[in-house]
Amino acid sequence: MRIYLDYNATSPVAPEVVEAVARAMREDFGNPSSVHSYGQRAKGALDRARSEVASLIGADPTEVVFTSGGTESDNFAIRGAYDALAASGRRRIVTTGIEHEAVLNTVKALALRGAEVITVPAGRDGLVNPAAVAEHVNSETALVSVMLANNEVGTIQPLAEIALLSKAHGAVFHTDAVQAAGKIPVSVRSLGIDLLSMSAHKFSGPKGVGAIWIRRGVRLVSQATGGRQERSRRGGTENVPGIVGMGVAATLAQQALSRAGDVAALRDRLETSILGSVPGTVVNGARDQRVPNTTNISFDGIEAESLLIALDLEGVAVSTGSACSSGTLEPSHVLKAMGLPQAFARNSLRFSLGASTTAEEIDFVAGALPRLVTKLRRLGRTAEALR
Repeated sequence: MRIYLDYNATSPVAPEVVEAVARAMREDFGNPSSVHSYGQRAKGALDRARSEVASLIGADPTEVVFTSGGTESDNFAIRGAYDALAASGRRRIVTTGIEHEAVLNTVKALALRGAEVITVPAGRDGLVNPAAVAEHVNSETALVSVMLANNEVGTIQPLAEIALLSKAHGAVFHTDAVQAAGKIPVSVRSLGIDLLSMSAHKFSGPKGVGAIWIRRGVRLVSQATGGRQERSRRGGTENVPGIVGMGVAATLAQQALSRAGDVAALRDRLETSILGSVPGTVVNGARDQRVPNTTNISFDGIEAESLLIALDLEGVAVSTGSACSSGTLEPSHVLKAMGLPQAFARNSLRFSLGASTTAEEIDFVAGALPRLVTKLRRLGRTAEALR
């Protein structure tokens, strides 16, 4: 049995998406900028997908710009807003310590260009205090960037409140919604934001395609200059098959939102079993304000990498945190930014479920963990005694 519990890293592509991508490659191969029938057919497919993606977040299709994924969308939002406002003296960027690397490393790069970067920590519950963000926003602030849902612990930030308090000084407000879109209802109007990033492969779409929502009237400096594609926001011939796939995936994700409770029930079932059968375990982050598919659990006396490998040998795929940080031995920056002990940052695993996760799979994982943890703790004590 192979069990996949790493949906926050990427999700299996839906069969309907595979079929739509293949069909677009066969039939919609024209360049959307061409005026002949082949080009117009491709443009029609592009427009349909734009409407489907816009519907997922309650947006107007004309405000959606397609990109290569969440990282490019974050870069476009942050760099584009900063470049548009820096000349007017707005050189401050306010963000949080629990953001994805696509945000954190982008603001670090802008700091080298003269940006003043303020990084606000989260509480031990993984939530950001709106007042803590707002107190750093002033007339010199170009951008505030706070993620909607965290990729490691799943906490959902009180974004509407943060945006309301932050925008009083005229700063642009961006949210990385890569882990939220398709998992919880998202309405860009209700959130009161200006920019939103999303990625198709997080909700059963293809990799290499994403989108940025840009509220009408918000000025961004294009980061991919070239032709007039995407209303002159992003030059380059559009990835029509990928975008078509994202559109279909967005429709499927919107339909599946009504079943989010079923996923949450399985997540809770896993948590309850682990906490009840494995001593020295604790859930990281708020348990009542998070996306329905995610849990992050600390295992005392365990190196997370060792437990991850042990689970993989049992056929179970999980993660120690962001897939973009895998392969490193650095502790989770998210858990550190939450003020948790460094041991927690090194001994925690993320379990992220999806629509195809079954109760049988959850019970298998819950049954295997006590045995694996006991074995690893025993080996750890033995190794410590031999030192």
